[in-house]
Amino acid sequence: MTEEARLPAHLEVAGLIKLAQGLGGFGMVLQKGEYDAGTVVILTMHSGNNARLWERMPQLDGSRRFTCTREQNSENPQEFDEYVAKRQRQDPDCWFVELDGPEVERLVDSSPR
Repeated sequence: MTEEARLPAHLEVAGLIKLAQGLGGFGMVLQKGEYDAGTVVILTMHSGNNARLWERMPQLDGSRRFTCTREQNSENPQEFDEYVAKRQRQDPDCWFVELDGPEVERLVDSSPR
């Protein structure tokens, strides 16, 4: 997909939530961003544990793929929550979506841009 043909952020978010539900999990919007052009950040977890933060990062081939930028430390889970809150304050146009379920990370892996 070219940058001009980018899927609007609100549709991408809605699709991710529906796909998570289809896998027996759930999804919710933690922060709404810019309706069409907002950046999407995804938090994945299973039963509220093992949280990971995924952001699109530029690749050498020019594409932008989701990359895990932060993982929750089981000994200090509050540190992860503080980081996410800080990221939300830094970029109010960014969508933050939480996906919880046994296989939700595969949704992130299949979302190249």
